[in-house]
Amino acid sequence: MAPSPALPHDPSWPRAGDWPALGDEGALDAVLVGVGTHATSLSPTRAHTTPAAVREALRRYSPHASGPGAPLAGLRVADAGDASDPDGDEAAATALVARAARRARLTIVLGGDNAATVPAALGAWGDDLGSAGLITIDAHHDLRDGRSNGSPVQRLLDAGLDGRRVAQIGIQDFANSRHYAERARDAGVRVFPRDELESRGVRQVAFEALRVAGAAGGPVHLDVDVDACDRAVAPACPASLPGGMSAWQLRSLVRHLVADAAVRSIDFTEVDAAADAPDGRTVRLVALGVLESLAALAARE
Repeated sequence: MAPSPALPHDPSWPRAGDWPALGDEGALDAVLVGVGTHATSLSPTRAHTTPAAVREALRRYSPHASGPGAPLAGLRVADAGDASDPDGDEAAATALVARAARRARLTIVLGGDNAATVPAALGAWGDDLGSAGLITIDAHHDLRDGRSNGSPVQRLLDAGLDGRRVAQIGIQDFANSRHYAERARDAGVRVFPRDELESRGVRQVAFEALRVAGAAGGPVHLDVDVDACDRAVAPACPASLPGGMSAWQLRSLVRHLVADAAVRSIDFTEVDAAADAPDGRTVRLVALGVLESLAALAARE
């Protein structure tokens, strides 16, 4: 696909994105999957518009990253397309993620609201649920009952995930209730409140979260709910709060976490592209999160 007419063309400045469709080729480094859940959201949302918007936003950036590791352009990346009805047929969405995960070292799921985390994680883990781990970057515990964007962690616990292998980074005051905080505690979830990123730093928090989630040696899924970020940088997240983490903290967390080979899959959720600021800042942040995860993958030994 040719570059967008609105973007300058420079043969010495290649653009990210436009990866080929997933076919029958051999092993890949990474595969993108769109899982545009939105119908069960607690807040009205058009989050199903976000996967396409992120793919378009990737064209604004280059595949070059400094530091250790090969350039992103050297990675073998494919796009598995979108689940056709992830709210109505969650099993098919899970199967689409599973197909991608069988082919790649890293599966990147583009949500959708946070309900996308259930098919993303279950599809990526496959038969390894008994040893799997989960890291969430989120302002909320997501331990509600039922099926919604407020329940993915509870649904995964109900499916058999051990709560002692769940780490939650960025949990914020005034965004959760005492009931769900106690539910997290009783399940053995390790909570890293928002202020720990300031007092201890991104690198140390990431290290400890990986130790928790990877304790059994199984695959780790990373759920990136962008509403963990400050509302100024994530206006397209209905539940983002003033005082959330910075865009740089989010990007840095993704880079540090995905650098660990135990992380086999990642999702980006809770962004409603149709409600973004005119400059598209929230969608652009997700696109940069995708590129940060690929940079971390390229740097793996």
